[in-house]
Amino acid sequence: MQDFTNETIDLDKLPKYQEIVLTAPDQKYWKVIIINICIFLFIIGIGLGLFLWLNTYIKPYTYPIIGGFLVFGILLFLIHRASFKKRGYALREKDIVYKSGIIAEKTSIVPLNRIQHVSLDEGVFSRMYGLATLEIHTAGGSAGHMHIAGIPVEKASVIKEALLKRIDLLESLAAD
Repeated sequence: MQDFTNETIDLDKLPKYQEIVLTAPDQKYWKVIIINICIFLFIIGIGLGLFLWLNTYIKPYTYPIIGGFLVFGILLFLIHRASFKKRGYALREKDIVYKSGIIAEKTSIVPLNRIQHVSLDEGVFSRMYGLATLEIHTAGGSAGHMHIAGIPVEKASVIKEALLKRIDLLESLAAD
């Protein structure tokens, strides 16, 4: 019978995920983001315009409201641009890493043996630029899911197939 041990782990000897070289989303994905922001601002602008046109009490504040809308639009572009520059992913032999965020930087590391399903999603505008979103689903519920957008379709397909082969290999090893 083996005695129970619970040794302290030397944190300096653990692998450092911060040193991983990440692959950034394709530059064409920035165009997709711009299109989506423009559609969003257009819809909000129409609603705001109708509100200003139909509401006589607000008419004296038309220019400040339009100015606020323009500032909002500019901030939206700047925030998304900064977010775009911070994104990156890496596929390693035992896990997949995805990093994003501006103010609160989030790094997700999903072990390959926790992946249950992998799929590709091509939105209308992404398809126009030959891009896809790699969706990785885990057993941990929606909190464990990972969506990596802005990957060229061919590369996303290769990653998907590599992940599926690795998952099959891990399942066959576990069955033995």
